[in-house]
Amino acid sequence: MPEGDYERIYAVVRRIPKGRVATYGQVAELAGLPGHARQVGYALAAMSESSTVPWHRVINAQGAVSARGPHSGGAVTQRIRLEHEGVEFDARGRVSLKEFGWKGRANARGAKARE
Repeated sequence: MPEGDYERIYAVVRRIPKGRVATYGQVAELAGLPGHARQVGYALAAMSESSTVPWHRVINAQGAVSARGPHSGGAVTQRIRLEHEGVEFDARGRVSLKEFGWKGRANARGAKARE
């Protein structure tokens, strides 16, 4: 995937407000990459540890945190970060997308959101 696509993905993720979540598919759509939810996951996994992109605000379509790899504590870290922002998980470990989902939209140029 071209580096420019990753930058578009990161730009969308930066717009997700504190205390809100978006799905991989939603981020892909807003980045102009409909149907490429998996690419969003690859882009987030490729970020450096020092990145300020709020990767933890991106979850799967079922409202759950996706595993980050067999030896990673990333899923636990993600849940802790979301809980610190006020995002609540149910007994099954899922977030209500209706309650905490971000309603970001792209404008005609697909560049910035009208929240």
